[in-house]
Amino acid sequence: MSREEIDPGQSRLQAVAFDVIPRRRHIHLFRLGKHWAFKHFFDDREAFRDLADFYNEDKYRFEFKTFGERNKALKVLERAGFDYELVEDLHGYVVKMDRFSKYAPVLKNSVAYMETPKARIFLLKDRSAVEEAQRMGAELYAGDYGSLVFR
Repeated sequence: MSREEIDPGQSRLQAVAFDVIPRRRHIHLFRLGKHWAFKHFFDDREAFRDLADFYNEDKYRFEFKTFGERNKALKVLERAGFDYELVEDLHGYVVKMDRFSKYAPVLKNSVAYMETPKARIFLLKDRSAVEEAQRMGAELYAGDYGSLVFR
């Protein structure tokens, strides 16, 4: 006699509970000249409080002027459940748009930007922000990266 014959309700598969490792969020810290910077909105008030001294309200980003400050921030990020990447080579994170195009959505995801007479150039916080900017008409920057001066 099969199990279905004994109790038809028992033949269904039951979900087995197992532990799932929570997905860690990822932050890119960019080297901008002599300092490091990143952009992120923290849901976790404690993590933001621990980094608040490094928040630049004018540029809407966190900035670290010394390696000690940067390393302190990395420890805070690790405790708050973030993975991080230190980025010194900006290739692939920089896009440009015509100076007179609508750029507010791209600016929202930028860590830094600069203007030239013909274009706005943005350093974006991650690759998905680059892809989103490209869908809005931005192009990957193909100029001389050595000449970029993000502040």
